[in-house]
Amino acid sequence: MHRFPLSVLRAPKLSQSVSSQILSPRIQASVVMAQHRPKTTKAVIFDLGGVVVPSPLAAFQEYEKKLGLPRGSISGAVVESGDNGAWNRLERGEISLSEFADKFSEEVSKKAGKRADMSGLMKFIGNSLMKPNQSIIDAVKSLKIEGLKTALLTNNWHWEGEGPNRVMDRDLFDVIVESSKVGARKPERRIYEICLEQLDVRAEESVFLDDLGVNLKAAKALGIRTIKVTDPTKAVLDLEQEVGGLCLRRFVDDTTTVPEHLRIPMDRLETYFNQQLNLHSPEPPVIRCFRHGQSNPTYYVYYAGKHLVLRKKPPGKLLPSAHAVEREFRVMKAVGQWGVPIPRMYGLCEDSSVIGTPFYVMEYCKGRIFKDLDLPGMTNQERRDIYIAMADTLCKIHRVDISKAGLDDYGKKGGYLRRNLNRWTKQYEASKTEEIPAMNKLIDWLSQHLPEKEAVTIAHGDFRLDNLIFHPTKPEVIGVLDWELSTIGDPITDLSTCLLNYYLPANFPMIRSLKETDVKSLGIPTVEEFIDIYCQRMGIPAISNFDFYVAFGLFRFAAIIQGVYKRAISGQGSAPNSVLVGEFAKLIAELGCEIASSSNLQPTVSPIGGGIQTENMSGKRNYSIGTAGTANQMVVSPEGLSPRAKDLYDRVKDFIEKEVKPAEKEILEFYKPEQNHWRVCPVILRLKEKAKAAGLWNLYLPKESDPGMKYGAGLSNLEYAFMCEEMGKYPLSSEVFNCQAPDTGNMEVLVRYGTEEQKRQWLTPLLNGEIKSCFGMTEPQVASSDATNIESSITREGDHYVINGHKWWTSGALHPDCKVCVFMGKTDKSAATHRQQSMILVPMDAPGVKIVRPLTVFGYLDYPAGHAEVIFENVKVPLGNMLLGEGRGFEIAQGRLGPGRIHHCMRLIGNAERALQLMLERTQNRVAFGKPLAAQGTIQQDVAKSRIEIEQTRLLVLKAAHMMDNYGNKVAAPEIAMIKVAAPNMALNVIDRAIQAHGGAGLSDDFILAGLFSWARVLRLADGPDEVHLRSVSRQEYRKYNLSKL
Repeated sequence: MHRFPLSVLRAPKLSQSVSSQILSPRIQASVVMAQHRPKTTKAVIFDLGGVVVPSPLAAFQEYEKKLGLPRGSISGAVVESGDNGAWNRLERGEISLSEFADKFSEEVSKKAGKRADMSGLMKFIGNSLMKPNQSIIDAVKSLKIEGLKTALLTNNWHWEGEGPNRVMDRDLFDVIVESSKVGARKPERRIYEICLEQLDVRAEESVFLDDLGVNLKAAKALGIRTIKVTDPTKAVLDLEQEVGGLCLRRFVDDTTTVPEHLRIPMDRLETYFNQQLNLHSPEPPVIRCFRHGQSNPTYYVYYAGKHLVLRKKPPGKLLPSAHAVEREFRVMKAVGQWGVPIPRMYGLCEDSSVIGTPFYVMEYCKGRIFKDLDLPGMTNQERRDIYIAMADTLCKIHRVDISKAGLDDYGKKGGYLRRNLNRWTKQYEASKTEEIPAMNKLIDWLSQHLPEKEAVTIAHGDFRLDNLIFHPTKPEVIGVLDWELSTIGDPITDLSTCLLNYYLPANFPMIRSLKETDVKSLGIPTVEEFIDIYCQRMGIPAISNFDFYVAFGLFRFAAIIQGVYKRAISGQGSAPNSVLVGEFAKLIAELGCEIASSSNLQPTVSPIGGGIQTENMSGKRNYSIGTAGTANQMVVSPEGLSPRAKDLYDRVKDFIEKEVKPAEKEILEFYKPEQNHWRVCPVILRLKEKAKAAGLWNLYLPKESDPGMKYGAGLSNLEYAFMCEEMGKYPLSSEVFNCQAPDTGNMEVLVRYGTEEQKRQWLTPLLNGEIKSCFGMTEPQVASSDATNIESSITREGDHYVINGHKWWTSGALHPDCKVCVFMGKTDKSAATHRQQSMILVPMDAPGVKIVRPLTVFGYLDYPAGHAEVIFENVKVPLGNMLLGEGRGFEIAQGRLGPGRIHHCMRLIGNAERALQLMLERTQNRVAFGKPLAAQGTIQQDVAKSRIEIEQTRLLVLKAAHMMDNYGNKVAAPEIAMIKVAAPNMALNVIDRAIQAHGGAGLSDDFILAGLFSWARVLRLADGPDEVHLRSVSRQEYRKYNLSKL
C-alpha cells in the first residue's frame, strides 16, 4: 500500500512540524500508510472541546458579539481569574451553574468595563457543541474496532444530570473522566493519573489529543505521547502514525484497517479510478476492509466524494471456478435492470496487474445490515416486516426474465442440483484437510435423492438476511449483495439457504443461528410460515421435498467453510476468524446427515441409456419467464445453434473452404522432402495469422472451464462439436485455428488447474500459438492402458522435483516449437492407488530430457509434431511446476480427457464425411464392367451403410456433448466411453469402403484416405483402448440391470 518508496519519504529528514507544513495532504496520507512504528499503543485519550467537538473559544466570541462586549472579554476573564476564578472552580465541580453565573458575570464585567450577564453563556456554549468533528468520531470508532481502548478526558461542568451525553453517545469511549466529577482539571497531574488508572494502561502506552499546549505539556511530563489538534483531519493522520499505521479515517460499520495480506497498491487503484471511472481527487483514496468478507475480500473506499465498495478475488492459488467476481458484476448489473434492488455498478476490472486480482467497484449503500437474526430492539411487527421483505426480494430475483436480462448463457438450464453436487464435492475434495465420514455419507444420500423435477430461474446462491441492505428506517431491501455463487439454477436452493439459520448450531461463529430461538414469540416467521409466504407470492404449489434442499444446503455450506479453513491455514483467508469457522465443517456435515436420516423421502435413481433421464431434469415446474423450458433440448444440426455459435460455425466453415482447402496440397507437398519433416510450413503460419485476425482462434475451450471467455470463444462442448466436424474434413484446420491436440488438452489443464505463474509462463504463449506442448503418459515397459501401471517417478528434493521416466507415443514432442511436457508420474507409491500419480510441467529443454526417436504410424511420421520416445533422466524442475498438487494426477487426467474425446470423435466424423465425399466423386467418374461404379449394387450398399453409420455416430457424439454440458463429465462418462469406441470404428469402416472404391489409388498418398485411415486406427488406442471403454460400458449396463431388480 506504499504510495512512495520509504527511502523517498525519509529523505531529507524533517521535523514533524516542518514536514507537516511542506508535505501535501496526499503525501502525508501516504506516509501514514507506509509507516509502522514499533511502539505499542493500547489506549488513545481525547479532549472534548477543541478535539471531539469544536473549541468553546468560538462560542465565547459569538456570545461577546451578541452582548456587545469587547473581543476577548470572556477568555480574558478566565485567564486572569486563575485557579480560584469561577470558570476553573466550575470545572472542578466546586460551584453550581447558578453560582457560576453570578460570579462569572462579575469577572467578565470587570474585564469588559461594562455590565455583562453570563447567565445564558453555558446554554449557548452547549448548543454550539452539538455537532462533533466527524473525522474524530470516525477515528474513535476505528480504534475500538481494532481493539484499542479509548477515553474522553474533559474539563467540563455539571449539566444538571446530562453530562457529555448531551453531545454524543458515551458508548464511544471505554472511559470518560470529567473534571467536575473527579475534582481535578487539566493541566493538573491528578486528572491524567485517574484516566490512566481507569484505562489500566501505562503512560507510554497511551496517546493524548488536545488543542491546548498547556494540557499537552502536562501529559507529556507523565510520559504520555501527545498530538496537538489544530485541524482535526490532520490530527487523525498524525494519530494513524502513532498507532502503527492503522486506518482511522472514514469509518464504516464492520470495517477495519486492511490486513497485510489483503493490501492493495493504492497508486494503481487511483490510476484505475482516474482513467476508467473518470473519478479524480487531490486526495488519495481511503480504504478499509469489511470484516465479513469470508470468501472474496471486500473493501470500503472513499474517493472523489464517492462512497464505494470494491470486491476482489483473494490472493494466491484458488480452487477451480471459485471466487468469480466477474460473474458477480455481470449478474448484478443485469438483474438490477429488472427490479432487483442492486447498488449502482461502476465498473469491472479483469486486469490482474492493477491490484493483483480481478475486481469490481459498486456504490456503497448506507443502510441497515442485520447480523442478529432475532432483530433485537424491534417490535414483533417490525421483525415480521423485515422477514417478509426478505421473501419479497427473493421472489423478485426468481421472477427475472433470464432471456431479457441477457443471461441465457449465465449457466446451464436444468440439472443444477446434480451439477452442483458434483461441483461442491470436487471443491470439498480439493480443500479437504482430513477425512469427514459424515460428509461422505451426506454426499451419497444426496446423490440418491436428487429431485426428479427442478424449476429454472436465476439463483442467487447465498441468499441470507445478512447479505441484504435494508433502508435506514423502512422494512425495504435496497441492496442484495454477495452474488459470487449465482447462476441459472433451482430457486428452492435459495429458499433453503435463507432458512439455513433455523438449522445451524447455536454456537456457530460465522452466521447467527435461530435453532434455539422461540421465533414465534418474536414475531419472526417459522420455517413453514416463511415457505408458505414464498410459495404464495410465487404462485407455486407446496414444496414436498424441502428436506433434500436443507440437507443439500448444509452439505454445500460445509464444503464452503472447509474451503475457508483451507485458505486460512495456507495464509489466504480474508477474515480473521477463518480458522475458527473452518473447524465447524464436520459439525455442519453431521447436521446434514441428521436431516437426511430423519427424512421420509424415497430414492429417485432413474437411469436410462448411459446417463440420466433428461426429461426429469427439464424443470416442468418452471416459473421462470423466458426460454428456460428449453433447458434440455439437444441441438442435432448447426441450424439449431444459438446465433453467436452459428455465426462462428459459418465463419469456420467458410475459412476452411476458402483458405485451408486450397492450401492443403501445397502444405502436404512441403513436407515430402526429408529436410522439411521437422520444420513448420510457412503456409500454415500464414493461415494461422489469418485465422487469429478473423477471431477464429482457441475455439476449443468449453465455457465451463472458461466462463468469462478470458481465454477462448466461450462455446459449449456441443457447439464446438459441429466446428470440430468441419475441421476433421481437412485435418490441417485444427492447427490453423490453434485447436490441435495435445495442445488443446494441455491448455485446458492449465486454465483449470494452473497457477497464475504457470499460466503466465506456459498458457499465454500456447494460447498465442507461440509455442507447442506434449503430453507424457504412455510407457513402453508397462500396459499403459491401465494408468496405475506407470513407473515414472516424481521425487521431491529440497526446492525442486527430480523426474525420472521412459515415455513413448509422446505426441507433439518433436515439433520444433515444443517447449513443455505435461508429465505424469508417481509421487507416492504408498498412497491409495489413484492418489499415487501427479502431473508436473517439464520444460523440454531441461537437462536430462532426451528424445530417443520418432515413432511411425503405419509408416507415417506425422510431422512436424510427431510421436516421440523420450527419456527423462534426473530432470530437475521447480516445486512450482506441480499441477494442482501431489496425488492429483488422475483427477486432472479425467478433467482433461472428456472434452478431448469429444473433439477427436467429431473430427473423426469429419474424416468420414470427407472419405464418403471422395468415394461419391470417384464412383461417379469411374466405369467398370460397362457402367459407372456408382451404379454397382455393392457400391450403393457401401454408400448407404456409410451414411447410416455416420449419422448414428454423430447423434451419439452430440448426445455425449449435450450430457457434458448439462450434467457434467462424470454423469456423461458412459456416453463418452461409447463414442470413444463407436467413432473410430465407424470412421475406419467408412474410410475403408472409400479406399476400396478407389482401388490402388486409395492406398497411395495421391489421396488423403490412407492418412485418414491410419489416424482413425490410432484413435482406437489413443486416450484409452477400445477394450477399456467397452469394459466401462459393460459395467454400467450390469449396474443398471441389477438396480432395476431392487
